[in-house]
Amino acid sequence: MRKKSVLFLMILVVCAGMAFAQGSAEKKADDGHYLFGATYMTMNNPFFVYLNDGIKGIVEAKGDKLVAYDPALDQAKQIAQIEDMIAQGVDAIFLNPVDWQGVRPALDAAKAAGIPIINVDAPVFDEDLVDCIVASNNYNAGVLVAQDVMKRLKSAKIVLLEHPTAKSAIDRTQSFVDTVKNFPQYEIIARQSSNGQIEQAMPVMENIIQAQDKIDVVMGLNDPTAIGALAALEAAKRSANVLIYGVDGSPDAKKMVNEGRMTATAAQSPIGSAVRLPMPPTVCFLDRR
Repeated sequence: MRKKSVLFLMILVVCAGMAFAQGSAEKKADDGHYLFGATYMTMNNPFFVYLNDGIKGIVEAKGDKLVAYDPALDQAKQIAQIEDMIAQGVDAIFLNPVDWQGVRPALDAAKAAGIPIINVDAPVFDEDLVDCIVASNNYNAGVLVAQDVMKRLKSAKIVLLEHPTAKSAIDRTQSFVDTVKNFPQYEIIARQSSNGQIEQAMPVMENIIQAQDKIDVVMGLNDPTAIGALAALEAAKRSANVLIYGVDGSPDAKKMVNEGRMTATAAQSPIGSAVRLPMPPTVCFLDRR
C-alpha cells in the first residue's frame, strides 16, 4: 500500500511541476521553498492516510512544506479549507473532492488566485478548472469485480453500496452495472449510499439484510464499505456463501481475503501501470490490472 502511494505521489509531484510550467504564478517563500496545501474527502480511510504520508515525505524531503486538511466528507468544510489555503498563499493545492460537482466554488476561487490545483484520485466535474488530474482507472475496478462474480456464480442477487458524489466511486459502481446489465440472471436487489465509510455501511447493510431474504453478492465502492457490510452480515449470521468485494487493496481488506472472510479487493498496481499525460489539463491514469 505504501509503495503504491509513493508512486502515485511521484506522479502528483511531476504534475505539480507541470502545472507551474503551464503559466501559473510560481511563488516561493522568502526561504526559497514552496508551501503546498492538500485536502482529501476524508482521512477516515487508510488510502488517503498513506497518500498524505507519501506526499508529505516527498515534499518535506525537498525542504518544502505541506499543510493538510480533513473535511470529513463535508463539502462546505472543504471549500472553506481551500479558501483558507488561498489566504495562506499556498503555491499549489492537492485536491481530492468530497463532491465532484459541488467543489466548483473552490476551483473558481483558486483559479482567480492563480493557484494550481492538482486533482487527486477522484476527478472533478469541471476539469478545465484544474491543472492536473491523477487518477486510477476506477471504471475498470467495477468491471473486474463484475467479471469475477460472473465466473463464480451462474446467477446472483446483488447489493451495491455506493457513494454518489465521488466520481471515483460513481465509476466503480456504474461499471459494475454496465457489465451485468445484459445478463438478467444477475439481479441488483439493493443500491444504497454508504459514503465509503465503515460506520455508515454497517447500518445500511443491516437494513438491507432485514429487507432481503437472499443476498449472494455485496459490491462495496471501497474496502471500508465492504468491511462494514461484512460486519453487518456476520452479526446477522448471514455471511456464509455471500461474495463480498471491496476496492483499494488496503491491508485490512487483504487480511480478510486471506482469512476467507472477504472474496476480493480490486486495486491498482504500480508495476506496469499505464500513464497518459495529455495537455491541457494533464490527466494521468494508473490502470487497474
